Amino acid sequence: MNLRILLLSAGLLALSGCTTLGPDYEKPQVPVPENWRVPEETAREISNIEWWKAFGDPVLDELVQEALAHNQDLRIAAARLLEYAARVDLARAGAYPQVGYGASASRLQTSRNTLNGVPDGHSRVGDDFLASLNVGWELDFWGRIARSTEAARARLLAAENGRRSVILSVVSAVATGYLSLRSLDRQLEIARETLERRGESVALFEEKFRGGVISELELAQVRSEYQAAAVLIPTIERQIAQTENALSLLIGRNPGDITRGKAVGELTLPEVPADIPSEVLQRRPDILQAEQNLIAANALIGVARAEYFPRISLSGMLGLASADLSKLLDGASGIWNLGGAAVGSIFTGGAVDARVRISEAARQQALHAYIKTIQTAFVEVNDALVASRKSREILEAVRLQVEALRSYARFARMRYEEGYVSYVEVLDAERSLFDAELEYTRKEAEVHAALVAIYKALGGGWLVDLERDLDALDFPSEPPHPGSLPPGGEGNTGG
Repeated sequence: MNLRILLLSAGLLALSGCTTLGPDYEKPQVPVPENWRVPEETAREISNIEWWKAFGDPVLDELVQEALAHNQDLRIAAARLLEYAARVDLARAGAYPQVGYGASASRLQTSRNTLNGVPDGHSRVGDDFLASLNVGWELDFWGRIARSTEAARARLLAAENGRRSVILSVVSAVATGYLSLRSLDRQLEIARETLERRGESVALFEEKFRGGVISELELAQVRSEYQAAAVLIPTIERQIAQTENALSLLIGRNPGDITRGKAVGELTLPEVPADIPSEVLQRRPDILQAEQNLIAANALIGVARAEYFPRISLSGMLGLASADLSKLLDGASGIWNLGGAAVGSIFTGGAVDARVRISEAARQQALHAYIKTIQTAFVEVNDALVASRKSREILEAVRLQVEALRSYARFARMRYEEGYVSYVEVLDAERSLFDAELEYTRKEAEVHAALVAIYKALGGGWLVDLERDLDALDFPSEPPHPGSLPPGGEGNTGG
């Protein structure tokens, strides 16, 4: 009982007098563009939706959900989250008394021929039995353990936002790949339709050539155009197969066919405001991750500075010892000890100073990385908005070009049949129309890809429930949700 009272009293004294070294975290002030403003309701709509559903294709929705459940990069990120949750528990465990136990039994024979040897008439063989309960407790006077826990907690939150970054990248890649696949499907349709028409023309011109109506030059021109379309088909088919393989990897499958939904021209084109509020970017996972890395680096300065001061600890032992096993539980066999220790450095050759400077430099790196991440976010949003606006303008221009070339091809064929122009002009008009139709399909995909880039630049526009996703991944245990962690992830966490 005396041992318990002494340990408790010492612990309370330590907790009442502890301090936390190192700077408390203060959120850096980063200038943001002030002209990004839309009504709050509009901003909320932009930033709180499952954005891929805006395209209106149930097949795309299913592919995204499959990727969220089976993508291997997401499983790696979730497992990393479990690791960092355990690291928080490991760092926090140092703040509590460490209790252990021990037991031993030994038999020893001593010499009669030493200075303190066993006298004649006494046995040279003796037994020794010991059972003990050991207690050790480092008193966190300088906040080393508190700062270590703060850093570990920040790294856990950084890992969570890193996982969300992976989710955002995977979902964006699935959406972009699917849109590219549907564009390639449409290009293949156009190429096959063109090849079929040109095949009919080849058959017709071969008959005319046999009848002496046209020259061999005209027949060669028609055949060359047919082969140009024929060469393009296997090229597109190769791109389709490679895109399907890439999508299969993203959704956690072996290479194989991908189910199709709506055609690229049938997908919805949601409208996005030209201006986005700066506050929306605060939810980007890479920005949140960079800030948590900064918090961790800031806390580690306190850990390094604590090395200037001694580590103070209490230790105690309560047990039983006897040379006779049958008497081990007697009251007379009881033993105990209580002690304290202070261990510190006097001369380390500048090692402690170096570790402090290292931690301070690491914080500067994390600070600049945080600022750069924010600046990069603004650039990406601006770029995505410009790309979306300009890609729509280009798509409209190509659409008008296709309409004009269709008229050109129709009139060229009419003039050829009337004998006013050679077939070269017809071939030129149809070749230009073919190229423009393929280009229009590519530009449709670019318009949709630009929308994906906007939502990705905004941080995904949605939040993922941590426990739900980890349940889906069938892991044996779950880390605590960041919201359930004890307070102190930011600022002073000392005792």
